[in-house]
Amino acid sequence: MAIGNKLYFASDFHLGTGSYAESRERENRLVRWLDMIKADAAEVFLMGDIFDFWFEYKTVVPKGYIRFLGKLAELADAGVKLYLFKGNHDMWMFDYFVQELGATIISDELEIERNGKKFYLHHGDGLGPGDAMYKVLKKIFRSKICQWLFARIHPNLGVGIANYWSSQSRIAGESNEQRKNMQQEWLVVYSRGLLKNNFYSYLIFGHRHIPTDLQLNEQSRYINLGEWVNYNTYAVFDGEELSLHYFEGEVKAER
Repeated sequence: MAIGNKLYFASDFHLGTGSYAESRERENRLVRWLDMIKADAAEVFLMGDIFDFWFEYKTVVPKGYIRFLGKLAELADAGVKLYLFKGNHDMWMFDYFVQELGATIISDELEIERNGKKFYLHHGDGLGPGDAMYKVLKKIFRSKICQWLFARIHPNLGVGIANYWSSQSRIAGESNEQRKNMQQEWLVVYSRGLLKNNFYSYLIFGHRHIPTDLQLNEQSRYINLGEWVNYNTYAVFDGEELSLHYFEGEVKAER
């Protein structure tokens, strides 16, 4: 069983984006990170867009990522609890990781309490103002009929179409994305709305890709986990406080 007591949070690895060499380098970096945290991790929350595309046919899954998946299996076998969130790039996760890793798949939000701290966790897609077109597409893509129809396409064609779609994502060229006022950022606005009727110590998201640690009021903080193409960021809760970190590098988070 796991002997650690820390909670780790990370998001937006986008494994598969860029060239094969770039994705492998990112995968190797993630394996080093998982190696680092395995000694003291009790729970690991991978909060969406782990893969730049993922679809589970009945008997087929996308090839690749064997070192990353093997390391997750090592953590799971050691008793570390794994949570995998569906993101907008990998929303078609079904039961493969449940069977192979004993992971819990989270489709939308997850609320937990640990050591008296309340957490609101969500990948972040389709929340807050804006993104109207995606909100419509999300309902379509998550529908059973859409999933059934896509599963009828041969994997060679289906994965090829999906990889082309994913290649148009903003992740590939957003390192210089203009940073808006964080107080008006969609997920910050959404978080403030949640806090009108609920209390959370930490509201943690991915999706927006800019690592952010923002105090919303005296007791609540908004955390965006950033991504692993440009930043390599993650958060850790040590039982008392949550902090945002940069793996193999240090860049100041937005505040």
